[in-house]
Amino acid sequence: MQNAIVRDGAYMRRLKDALYAQYGIAALEVTPASRGYYGETWKVCADSGCYFLKIDALPFHQTRYRRSLSVIEYLCENGIDFVGTIIRTRQNALCFDFDAAVAALFVWVDGENVETDETKTPEYQMLCKIYRLTKPGLGIPSASFSDDAAVRFYEQWDALKRAPQTDANRAALDVLERYKAKTDHCAARLAHFAARCRQHPAAFYLTHGDAGGNFFVGNGRNYILDWDEIMYAPLERDAWVMGCYDWARRLFNDTLQANGIDDRLCPERLAFYSYHMFFFYLGEFLQVHPMQDKSQRIRAYFEDGWILSRIRFADMIA
Repeated sequence: MQNAIVRDGAYMRRLKDALYAQYGIAALEVTPASRGYYGETWKVCADSGCYFLKIDALPFHQTRYRRSLSVIEYLCENGIDFVGTIIRTRQNALCFDFDAAVAALFVWVDGENVETDETKTPEYQMLCKIYRLTKPGLGIPSASFSDDAAVRFYEQWDALKRAPQTDANRAALDVLERYKAKTDHCAARLAHFAARCRQHPAAFYLTHGDAGGNFFVGNGRNYILDWDEIMYAPLERDAWVMGCYDWARRLFNDTLQANGIDDRLCPERLAFYSYHMFFFYLGEFLQVHPMQDKSQRIRAYFEDGWILSRIRFADMIA
């Protein structure tokens, strides 16, 4: 997402200068690329080829972005060719500082972001290749079974109540209050399943967190891009979003078996991640999006959002 810096001619000249200083790449054209949720993204075209530039100006997210880059390189070094290819700087670094942001350059992937029921088969097959490369010591966080996502959301809600009461603030607070019973219900369920999951240890793998939302198809090839949120976690972190469908759970389990991964989806962990991610996305609405957009996004999330079918599924798990 764009920050408050104006992307005028002077900014673009500085950006091109930085690319030449860092990579020796003389950019002929730099155009916006509609990829990525947190970052400012650009397509860079030069005589040497086309590149994808992602600039992360959000302080709370920059650490995640930095540490994901070394894992992407680790995957590439081990034969994974669908996660993006990082271009190292002249100083052999994986990223560089640009203003107060973190920037990294990748080989451009000429494809479209596509997610359908049919793409789940290749997506799960590709994820299994990642799972088999799981090893400790990659410098990324490990998931925990807690209700922290709900706690953080309520803290953000309280902070919004204490903030100056602009029209946009009041609109967001009105929507949140309207659906307080729903959030309270999900918070109680999250705490319940967090406690239950802590009682039953799970195997942890390298997980993406939103592989379907970053599944790209182009030139006859499939890719899973944007690994900012890579984390050691149980398989349900990748499977929960389609876990409300019987066919998707069967497909995920069958794909694990076909790839020699001795694990199966657990209903309790699917429920945990359904409630956890319910609060994760609510928190993102409050933290990342412009204030004037928050009430509309939150209202749509509660009234007709895709999350509702996932919560209905989780509500049926005892």
